[in-house]
Amino acid sequence: MTPYTSPPRRLARRTLTLALGAILLGQSAAAPAGTPGDPLEKLNRATYAFNEALDRMLARPAARAYVAVVPSPVRKAVSNFASNLTYPAVVVNDALQGKVKDAGSDVMRLLINTTLGIGGLADPATRFGFQSHDEDFGQTLGHWGVPPGPYLVVPLLGPSDFRDAPAKFVDTYVTPYHYLKSARARYGFQMLVLFDRRVELLAADSTLRNAFDPYVFVRNAYVARRSYLVHDGNVPDDNFDDPVSALPDPAAPVVATDVAASTAVGSEPSEGAGATAAEPAPPASDTTDP
Repeated sequence: MTPYTSPPRRLARRTLTLALGAILLGQSAAAPAGTPGDPLEKLNRATYAFNEALDRMLARPAARAYVAVVPSPVRKAVSNFASNLTYPAVVVNDALQGKVKDAGSDVMRLLINTTLGIGGLADPATRFGFQSHDEDFGQTLGHWGVPPGPYLVVPLLGPSDFRDAPAKFVDTYVTPYHYLKSARARYGFQMLVLFDRRVELLAADSTLRNAFDPYVFVRNAYVARRSYLVHDGNVPDDNFDDPVSALPDPAAPVVATDVAASTAVGSEPSEGAGATAAEPAPPASDTTDP
């Protein structure tokens, strides 16, 4: 007899299977002379268009309605709660990178916000001087010299690369909701985290719409942001960990400290960062269409 599998779990397995199949298909179909750092550009653009269509139909209207209806203090409490849910991953990756001082500070931040902050709804830790950090397993791999590999747009999750995409799954194993017995509760918390991140990116929508090539804008912003985080802001001039940073960007210069503006469902901004990006300059008349 075939064991029963809950609908959310079946959906997750199918999505993962389709994503892996798409990656393998893209590897076999990619042109040898593709964009440096983005040999799967044709596949990535198709996935980006798929994510954008879903976002336009579902996530963006829901996020806008949420902002319009829910008062700002309530939204802030929900965002604090979502951040606190995933903060154990920050603590673990602090330790894995040998950042002992940050790990100790983040343990205190997590404990204070979980207790005095009523499960993370409030953020008293910041008032006590325990500032938030942004660490994940992808940054840990980069810290120890693992290169990012080709750029990759993941279905539903948005911009990533061959290092960071599997690292996201590793981080889920240190989130408390991963160990809940109820599959409905697990997926509910995951959707809450993703939805909160989409709400944070609403401010970037207008910038992205004005970009000459939104796909290139998101790609270069994501690569610059991840390189900035991996190097803790000290990005070397000859940065070999940034495979597409030297490419001409027809959209606009991207500030490394900005969040990678993306309308993909579940795209990943930095912890506690705003969702703004540099306003793109209008393209020159002789600019080549990418």
